[in-house]
Amino acid sequence: MRFGLLFSLVCVSGACACTIPVFRYALDRWEADKFHLVLPASAAQDTALQDALRPLRANGKANLDITTSRDVAVTKAELRNSRESSQIVWSGDLDKASIAALLDSPARRKIVESILAGDSFIWVIADNGSPQDVVEVERIEKRLKFLEQVAALPIQDPNDPDSQLGPGPPLRLKFTTLRLRRDDPAEKVLFKMLAGPKGEIDPASTSFAAPVFGKGRVLGAWPLALLDDATLEDASMFLVGRCGCRIKNDNPGWDLLLNVDWEKALLAAGHVTGAVVETGKPAVLAPKTPEVVAIMPEAVPSDNRGGGSSLMGALGALILGLLVLWGLKSRRT
Repeated sequence: MRFGLLFSLVCVSGACACTIPVFRYALDRWEADKFHLVLPASAAQDTALQDALRPLRANGKANLDITTSRDVAVTKAELRNSRESSQIVWSGDLDKASIAALLDSPARRKIVESILAGDSFIWVIADNGSPQDVVEVERIEKRLKFLEQVAALPIQDPNDPDSQLGPGPPLRLKFTTLRLRRDDPAEKVLFKMLAGPKGEIDPASTSFAAPVFGKGRVLGAWPLALLDDATLEDASMFLVGRCGCRIKNDNPGWDLLLNVDWEKALLAAGHVTGAVVETGKPAVLAPKTPEVVAIMPEAVPSDNRGGGSSLMGALGALILGLLVLWGLKSRRT
């Protein structure tokens, strides 16, 4: 089944008049799904570990919940896609270093910076640098540049209550790629999450690409050998097209674990201009400099000074005279 046909069948009954493109609707309205960190029972006695986890439990920024297993057979911590998921993203001993690696990575920071800069989506490409992969990556980047030139955002109606944008960067059309090496140890957790909860792609042996949008939402993942121009176009045009379904879980995709306070980050992005994102480089966010404007009262010309008070005096005298004449006339009659 063609990718475009698949999306044409998604949530037909939930079609709406919203003109916001999918990537921005997701950023404005879809909360990131929580990952589930399961601790072994022995972790309850580890004071240092509990101190390290306390900031995550008390209003932590990451889309993560933490529980302790009652099963004594569980001796390692496990990161799962959700409470209901049996797919393990990571397993091992927890300490400050491993917690930091689970929550964040250089590539994830670049993804967040691109999203907050207003990029429509980021195609993350994980390859091994082989000649064949280089050819595929160049083809993908060339095709995306072409699609960016011919694509157009849906026309926005500022008076439509269903199409109001939330806080965040200005709405714009920008396609970005982020190329990573599959053997990068700092991105091992990210690759596992990008590949998807079903584990259909093995990042250790397969070069693949996945578009990320919204609050770290992954639309899908494709081996480079199977990501032809038609599929690349269908996925990209779906994300910049008008949102046809408001319900997140009725749309394809899955989420990444990101250590971001999206509410504060989007408010800050709304006051940022000149955001520039290049492949492999962080966004440069230049804050607006407030402009101070002094409002001074108009100066009164020297030759008219006192003119206003003289006029008022003359009007008062005229009114008083009329009242006196009216009173005399009344006495005579």
